[in-house]
Amino acid sequence: MNEKINFFKKKLIKISVLFPKEKFEKDVSNFNIKPLNEAGLGDLTFFDKIKYKDLAIKTKASYCLTKQRNKQFLPSKTKCIIVDNVLFELAKLLKKIYPYADIDYPDLSLKKPVKSKFKKVKFGNNVLLGKNVKVGKNSVIGTNSIIEQNVTIGDNCIIGSNVIIKNTIMGKNVVIQDNCKIGLKGFGFIPLKDKNLKFPHIGRVIINDEVEIAAGCTIDRGSVGDTIIGKNTYLDNQVHVAHNVKIGSNCMIAGQVGFAGSSVIGNNVSIGGQAGVSGHLNIGNNVKIGGGSGVVKNIKDNQIVMGYPAISLKDFMKNNKVDKDE
Repeated sequence: MNEKINFFKKKLIKISVLFPKEKFEKDVSNFNIKPLNEAGLGDLTFFDKIKYKDLAIKTKASYCLTKQRNKQFLPSKTKCIIVDNVLFELAKLLKKIYPYADIDYPDLSLKKPVKSKFKKVKFGNNVLLGKNVKVGKNSVIGTNSIIEQNVTIGDNCIIGSNVIIKNTIMGKNVVIQDNCKIGLKGFGFIPLKDKNLKFPHIGRVIINDEVEIAAGCTIDRGSVGDTIIGKNTYLDNQVHVAHNVKIGSNCMIAGQVGFAGSSVIGNNVSIGGQAGVSGHLNIGNNVKIGGGSGVVKNIKDNQIVMGYPAISLKDFMKNNKVDKDE
């Protein structure tokens, strides 16, 4: 997969214009905004919550929006731009650089596929494609589906009917069943007194090889980083994956599970139906989460949890006097 694709046009604004009270050794304009662990030399990142101090210590970013109390955790080579409200300033910054990322504007480039360009792809009726869409050989796209501009779909993929895909890079042998919505803007805003400030989402959805996403799922694109579904992971019907969520490989997610933003799920994780995972959590490898559970804390590798709030299965059975023979 070509993971270098960026879906949102950005304005080149000098960093001195964005932060006129700061002094910079180099007045650059072509910088990227990335999370702490993804930012490199020349990039701007952000550090809001102390729980991410381990990432802050290791960041390679040249610039960082942060609070005064968090400055101590950043490398000396990273120039700190001190603000009172990191996410508020980040939202304003993103809006200036990516003015069309806070609303999902319709793709007006949509047209019926020119079948001579997709000789080894099968299309149902009323399929629409945007500019620069790439679809791999032996793929099938069902009736009334919309694939917006610059989306990449790998070989041997099956896209059902009434599916909308935008801001997405998809690997090989992926199955997307009917009525899925993938790559739309997530739920993000900064509450203000008179009007909420919408948080632009400039990230993507990355779907790796052999993934199957069942009917009616919604997968939001990342806000600054990407939303990622790992290889050979299966999502049942009506699963919601919020912005920046990262689900590992070989996971089995049952129907109506919800993942809040920026939660990270390990490999070989199984989650029962109607469970919920709160935002900014880390779920380890080989974890099993019972149906209807509410996960509000990190879970280490190889754990089995149940209930709300989710606790170890052993403690859940003890607390609820569950007979092992039932």
